[in-house]
Amino acid sequence: MLEQNISTVNNDVKTLVKDAQALFTAATALTGEKAEELRGRGMRALDTALAKAQEAQISAVAATKEAAKQADEYVKENPWRSIALAAGVGLLIGVIIGRK
Repeated sequence: MLEQNISTVNNDVKTLVKDAQALFTAATALTGEKAEELRGRGMRALDTALAKAQEAQISAVAATKEAAKQADEYVKENPWRSIALAAGVGLLIGVIIGRK
């Protein structure tokens, strides 16, 4: 779910940035009130993109902290399983590296 949200926000940000770039490009050809209006719309689009990126970052940080908390709780509740799992992963990595 988090990956889907991040992907959606990422696509939204890319679209907003492309729209802002198009507005700025169009604004360079114009002068006067029209140019100012296009520049303002472009700046608002960039501000929206920045806000969405910040929301995605906050969401990702919160999800990472929650995952770390759950991992910590699991290790505290099951210390021997955690040790066995870590040893198994270490053995697997050692075998893979040893073959090369």
